[in-house]
Amino acid sequence: MGTMKSTYPHILVAIDGSEAATCALTEAIKLAKSLDSRLRLLHVVNEHVLDVTYEGGTYPSGLIEFLRDQGRRIVREALASAQSQGVEAQTVVLESIGGPAASLILEQATLWPAHLIVMGTHGRRGLWRMALGSDAENVARQAPAPVLLVHRGSGIR
Repeated sequence: MGTMKSTYPHILVAIDGSEAATCALTEAIKLAKSLDSRLRLLHVVNEHVLDVTYEGGTYPSGLIEFLRDQGRRIVREALASAQSQGVEAQTVVLESIGGPAASLILEQATLWPAHLIVMGTHGRRGLWRMALGSDAENVARQAPAPVLLVHRGSGIR
């Protein structure tokens, strides 16, 4: 886009394979394309995405490796989506076993550094949210950059 500097040269996109995260990725790709930005596609391997009933960090054999494989697949597909739109992107897969993903998202946003963070939000309420907390809410509250939260089915038309 010529010599004009992008408003958001680095856009960090947190992806977890959910419908909300896919909507967020779609918005981030649109923004990156129109603003000539680069994306960093971040997936945090986190056992909380499956079930909160396991206690004391004991998980069925193979669960963590399954989640790692799933994370690698999620970022490969997200990277292919970005590249198919002509958007430069890189991928990062980190592990947060036994803790929230928000701290690793915030750490990446600072280290890279991100000028904008894009995340999907599931809109969970009640006991589920109390049990897990809201990564999107925690990131938005503590982020070193603006945060765009995208709900399922919302976005730029």
